[in-house]
Amino acid sequence: MGVTVRGVVRLARLAFAGFDIAAMCVAITVTTGSLVNFFSFFTIESNLLAIVVLLVGGLVDPQSRRWAYVRGAATLYMVITGIVYAALLANEEVGLTAAWVNAAMHQVTPAVLLVDWVCFPPWGRASYRAALAWLAFPLVYFGYALARGAAVGWYPYPFLNPRHPGGYGRVAIYAVVLAVVMALLAVAVNAIGRTRAASGRRDREHAGEFPAGV
Repeated sequence: MGVTVRGVVRLARLAFAGFDIAAMCVAITVTTGSLVNFFSFFTIESNLLAIVVLLVGGLVDPQSRRWAYVRGAATLYMVITGIVYAALLANEEVGLTAAWVNAAMHQVTPAVLLVDWVCFPPWGRASYRAALAWLAFPLVYFGYALARGAAVGWYPYPFLNPRHPGGYGRVAIYAVVLAVVMALLAVAVNAIGRTRAASGRRDREHAGEFPAGV
């Protein structure tokens, strides 16, 4: 990737980070619930990680395998956020009254992270087993949301609320389905990164930037 293209990509990352930061600030300002509730949404936590990834990618653009792993995790969580919102929450009240804020967190930023991952993949070769470790955070989040909801009587999402018809059985069904979908998405995100990175490496080898096998 040429210097000019890299510079444009880094500026774009910073611009989208600024856009998401602005959306986050507006969301915090207009929230009517507690800040603990606000930061208990998976959407908010995923967007915070996305902001960090975009800022670091724009300012420093690390190329290490560890950073590739962080980028992959952020991409997965944002893709999950976008898909779950579209499938389960598009017609629900999610506490984001401004349409552009809602779009920024549930549609724009997930798309940006995915496009960035596909078009400018890291050079790491994370195993599929390592990629499945990305699922640790969603699983911990699920346990946290249920435990805190039982303690304070508030759940961040309707499908996590056992007081709705179907009780914990309904929640368990959602949990199993979402776990399977998330596992498939983790494998897919990793596969895309590996495939695109391998393709980019071959292109660089053919261009003579470094010898094959290095």
